[in-house]
Amino acid sequence: MFSSRCAPGGAAPRHVLPDGAPLVLVACSGGADSMALASALAFEAPKLGIRAGGITVDHGLQAGSDLRAAEVVSRMTALDLAPVESVAVRVGRDGGPEAAARDARYAALDEAADRLGAVAVLLGHTRDDQAETVLLGLARGSGIRSLSGMAEVSGGPGDPGTRGRGRSHRYRRPFLQVDRQTARKACMVQSLAVWDDPHNIDPAYTRSRLRHEGLPALEKALGKGVVEALARTAQLSRDDADALDAWAAEAESGVRDEDGRLECAKLYALPPAVRRRVLRRAVVAAGSPAGSLFARHIEEVDRLITGWRGQGAINLPGRVEAQRQGGRLVIRQG
Repeated sequence: MFSSRCAPGGAAPRHVLPDGAPLVLVACSGGADSMALASALAFEAPKLGIRAGGITVDHGLQAGSDLRAAEVVSRMTALDLAPVESVAVRVGRDGGPEAAARDARYAALDEAADRLGAVAVLLGHTRDDQAETVLLGLARGSGIRSLSGMAEVSGGPGDPGTRGRGRSHRYRRPFLQVDRQTARKACMVQSLAVWDDPHNIDPAYTRSRLRHEGLPALEKALGKGVVEALARTAQLSRDDADALDAWAAEAESGVRDEDGRLECAKLYALPPAVRRRVLRRAVVAAGSPAGSLFARHIEEVDRLITGWRGQGAINLPGRVEAQRQGGRLVIRQG
């Protein structure tokens, strides 16, 4: 799926740490946000006793992308990051262009982190990115977990627990409280060259339209402070969603019979927010990909509990089926 190219030879890092020191990687596209983060990591790492490296992902979606990736490698090398690699990926089509590119990118970052033994991968998402994520979740009607946006610490897209052992705390977003303009100013002050991805201003992409049309329109209508308010909403929503998730995890064992099957009557007695989380956990455990499982899927399964009229099996992503049989909810792949 992807291949890697190591950084070309150059000056040795000025700060030499033992090979056994923990390695932290920064995912760097060459844009202002990630270049500012790469510079910050390079500055702080020696004081913290950690090794600092960098990865740039070449999605191959634009002419000359390999040359730009090589430039990013050179810039990270100039910051004394090591190891530094460019990783080329092939972007599929599942879920649309933005989702497919994201999936390919995280797969490449996971592979590089595993291969290099990195303890963490830093991502340059800012407060502005968080605000956009909250609005996208609101527009999709995806529920409180979607409104909680991106976590400061996570295992990547989808549910952290689905990304494999040792990966649930791999990704860190230290700039979530920093606005995009501050990151760009940091690059200007340090004379760091940055690359502005034309996809970020292409109206063909939903996030681009939101960034350049949607948010400015909201600020014009509601006044300044919309970005900060949305970011605050994300944190409040995350606290609520975490509490409900914990409640659902505790409740799940109490709604199963001695054979481990979900009992519809006991599910019906749960508060709707808790019940839907129990159902989602069960569907994911049966093999449905978390990233492809939307609120509408869980609502259909929930109707087997709350609106039972003899309906047949519900087809879910990952060839998973949910069916009510004899007062039990049977969820299986098949």
